[in-house]
Amino acid sequence: MKFKKLIYGFLSVVVVISLIVGLINWNVNVLATSKNSKKVKITFLSTKGEINSQLQEVFKNFSKDYPNITVELIPVGAGQSPFEKLSTMYASGNAPTLAMIDPSDVIKFKNNFLNLSNEKWVKDAIKGTLDDVTFDGKVFGFPFAIEGYGLIYNKQVIEKAIGKFEPKTIRTRNDLENLFKKLQQKNVTPIVISPLDWSLGAHYLGIAYGAQSRDYKMNKRFIDDLKAKKVDLKKNKVFNDLLDTFDMLRKYNYLKNSPLAGTYEQGAQLLAQGKVAFWFMGNWAWPLITQINPNNKSYGFIPVPITNNPNDFFNNAIVATPSKILCIDIKNNSKQQQEAAKTLLNWFVYNSNGQKNWVYNLNIISPFRNVKITPNDPLAKSIVEYMKAEKTFRPPFALLPSDHWPIVGAYMQKYLAGKMNRQQLLTEIMKYWAKVK
Repeated sequence: MKFKKLIYGFLSVVVVISLIVGLINWNVNVLATSKNSKKVKITFLSTKGEINSQLQEVFKNFSKDYPNITVELIPVGAGQSPFEKLSTMYASGNAPTLAMIDPSDVIKFKNNFLNLSNEKWVKDAIKGTLDDVTFDGKVFGFPFAIEGYGLIYNKQVIEKAIGKFEPKTIRTRNDLENLFKKLQQKNVTPIVISPLDWSLGAHYLGIAYGAQSRDYKMNKRFIDDLKAKKVDLKKNKVFNDLLDTFDMLRKYNYLKNSPLAGTYEQGAQLLAQGKVAFWFMGNWAWPLITQINPNNKSYGFIPVPITNNPNDFFNNAIVATPSKILCIDIKNNSKQQQEAAKTLLNWFVYNSNGQKNWVYNLNIISPFRNVKITPNDPLAKSIVEYMKAEKTFRPPFALLPSDHWPIVGAYMQKYLAGKMNRQQLLTEIMKYWAKVK
C-alpha cells in the first residue's frame, strides 16, 4: 500500500512538473508569437511595368502566408529610368525597402544596400548569375529574373505562308534574308523593328559588346579599352557584322517608311495579329502578346545572326542573363523591414507557393538551381531550351553606364532612320565611351 502511495506521489510530482514546463513553454511561445506578430510594411520599387498588376496579386498571396507583412508596390513612371527613380527617392530620404534595378545600377548604390552574402540562396544561384552584383566578395543583390531576347517568330504566320518552318535552319544572315524574301513573296511583312532607345541602345548593341568573346572577362576588358580609347569601332569586326545584319533587317522593316513611329505595344500587336513574322524583342513581351491573341502559342526565338558562318557560336545563341536585380535598402528602412524583405526573397526561392507565384504568375525564369519549375509561356520555354543546350551568352550589361541606352540608343534611332551613316554612328559611340569615367 505504501509502495502504491509512493508511486502515485511520484507520478503526481511528474505531472505537476510537466504542467509547469508546459506552461512555461506556452508562455515562451506566446511571447515569441507576440514578438513576431508585429505588423510590418515594406515597399517594392518595380521597374517591370508589364507585370505590375501580377506583382500586386503575388504580394497578396505572400501576405496570406505571412499575414504580418504587407508589401506596397511603387511603379517607375513611363519613360523614367530605374537609376533616375531610385536616385530621386534617396534624395528625398524615402528609399524603397526592395528596389528592382538594372544590373549596371547595383554598384552605384551598393553603399546603401544590405550585404546578402550569408543568405542561403547565394549557394543555390546558377553559376554566373551573381557576378554582376558581387563586389569585393560581397553579394549586394538578388537576381530576380533571367530574361532573354532575340528575334521572336510567329510560327503560325510563317508556316501558313511558306510551309513547315524549322528555326534551327536559320544559322546565317543569308539564311534569314532568304526566309525574309520568301515571306515577302507571299505578301507577309518579315519583321518589325520597334524604335525604342532601350531596345536599340541596350539590347541590340548589347549583342555587339557580348559577342566580342565567349569569355565574359574579355568582354569586360573590351569595355575598359573603349573607355581608354584603345578600340577603333570602325575596324571592329563584331560591330560591323552586327550592323550589316541591322541593315538587312531594316530593309524588310514594317515601319520602313516611318521607322521612328513605332511603339512597344504596336510591335506586340503586329506580331500577335500576324501582320509580321518576326519582332526583335525579349520574353518580357509575352503577357502583352498573349493578351492580344490568346489562341496562338506557336512562338519562339531565333538568334540575331551576326555573320554568314553557320558554325559561329553567336549565330546560334541568344542573350539570356539576369535582367533585374532586387536590393534591400539599409539607409531608410528599419531592421525589421530588412528582415521582412529577406523573407519575401526566401519565399520566392524556397517556398513551393512562392515559387509558383514567382514563376507562373510572373512568367519568371528563376536564376536558382533548386527551382525546378519553368514558366508555361512559349517564349520562356524557348529560352530555357537554349540554356539547356548551353547556347546563351551574357553581354556585360553591368558595365554599361545608366545613360548608355538613352544616349547611344538615340544614335541608333538616327541610324535606323537614315539620318546618320555607319561611320558617324561608330564615331559617336566611341566619343561617348571616351567620356565615361
